[in-house]
Amino acid sequence: MSGHPRGYTAGARTLLRTTLHHDGRNFGPFAALATLLSASSVLIYPWLFPDAFDRFAFSTAVGANPAIGLVFGPAFDLTTDEGFNAWRSLALGGFIAALGAAFAVTRNTRGQEDSGQAELLASGVLGRGARLGAAVGMGVLGSLLLGIVAATVTILCGGTVVASTLLAATFTCTGWMFTGVAAVAAQLGADARTSNTLAIGTLGTLFVLRGFAYAIDAPQWTIWVNPLGWMTETRPASGNHWWPLLLAVGLTLVLLTVAFIMESRRDFGQGVISPRPGPARGRVHTTWGLALRLNYSSILLWLAVMVMLGFVFGYMTVSVKDILAEQPGVAAVLAAGATTADQLVGVFLHTIIALLGIVASVPGVLVMLKVHSEEREDRLEPVIATRARRITYYAANVLLALGLVAVLVLLAGAVIGLRVQGSDVGLSFGDVVWQAAATVPAVWAVVALSVAVVGARPGVAIAAWAGVPVTFLLTLLGPSFKLPDWALGISPYWHVPAVANPDRDWWGLLGVAGVTAVLLVVGFAGFRRRDLAR
Repeated sequence: MSGHPRGYTAGARTLLRTTLHHDGRNFGPFAALATLLSASSVLIYPWLFPDAFDRFAFSTAVGANPAIGLVFGPAFDLTTDEGFNAWRSLALGGFIAALGAAFAVTRNTRGQEDSGQAELLASGVLGRGARLGAAVGMGVLGSLLLGIVAATVTILCGGTVVASTLLAATFTCTGWMFTGVAAVAAQLGADARTSNTLAIGTLGTLFVLRGFAYAIDAPQWTIWVNPLGWMTETRPASGNHWWPLLLAVGLTLVLLTVAFIMESRRDFGQGVISPRPGPARGRVHTTWGLALRLNYSSILLWLAVMVMLGFVFGYMTVSVKDILAEQPGVAAVLAAGATTADQLVGVFLHTIIALLGIVASVPGVLVMLKVHSEEREDRLEPVIATRARRITYYAANVLLALGLVAVLVLLAGAVIGLRVQGSDVGLSFGDVVWQAAATVPAVWAVVALSVAVVGARPGVAIAAWAGVPVTFLLTLLGPSFKLPDWALGISPYWHVPAVANPDRDWWGLLGVAGVTAVLLVVGFAGFRRRDLAR
């Protein structure tokens, strides 16, 4: 189609309008989340921290737990609502915008090729680059609209114009950069799932490396080689530097140029990373083997991710006393005898293992959603039409999901334990692994929710993800925001005891196990009784 007289991107504008009409609503939840994150920060700050003492205590709490900074980035100024908003929203808001943009690009490029829709579109009057152009337009316009809405609502809620606009601009620019990343990933991956993995894997890696660099006070060059570091260095409300946004725009243009060049040379339906052909004769003879085969590549990827996180968190654990010594507020608390350095290390270990558990729950949910996609795409019915029983098929996938997340948490815990073995932080290899083992039941509870949703109510499969963001917000932000115990208790991680604490209470995990069992029963009963693809 590239030879059409209207050119390489002929029809892109019309296709973009159609894409916005039919797919634009999928960007809505990402815009709503980023806006809610920013606007709520401005609204709740005066209520949560009404005086200087409360603000100092909060700053000390943040400084005493570097794991929080790993996620939210550096706290340049927590004494004002704008500084609090920048700390709480910049990293996560940009992450949300990047997810929305990446999913939009992949869905409207490789996703269309996988479904056959792209072939139908290509039969019309379209240039070869029109579909990529429309997908990129979707990512760019969606990110721009997200930033505009976030800035407007935050300002209406009391945020200052300059700081709120700059913060929202970091959301937009992060979305633009990952529009480019996803556009390149769509040319590399052999299908939509691989392309999404490449784009989101890149986002996750850069996100962790940015937090790690700030947490250990790494050299400045480690910040500036990371595009997400550019956004942090804009410093809304504590510097208001606009020029790093130009770096993001430049990177976006470079990535999009590369993506369009690759698109012009790529065979339709193919990718630079080609899948290996399967064997001449099938080697999978059990439902367990099928579940393992369908998720094999994803399992290897997540094993590598957890080993990397184990090394990162292990390094931080070894260095945590030095990191805490640099926090003046923490030093004052230690000098007053209100707590000890060993107790702070124990809190840090509890937090990072919980964070690892939240990350590890993601592949467990993905395994269950793979069951849903196999069913929706009519590949499940031929399987259970054989000797394979429906309940056996579901059980194989559930056991894989639960076993995988347990292995991932224990693996990361073992890596951290090996790193801290022999250090002077007051932790042993056994302490770390035991803390990881105590966290596994909480991870199972999150995965069990996805088992219940996919088994009983696949029509609302998006709810399978609910446990991941809810536990993330309650576990990392709930205590600092003074939420009541009943609200914090919604997260299963709240019931995980700190094994370094001699007064640890294990009864909470018994309740978590009970909830997990109920969810599993609901999932199995629903899957056994309902019609397929319903």
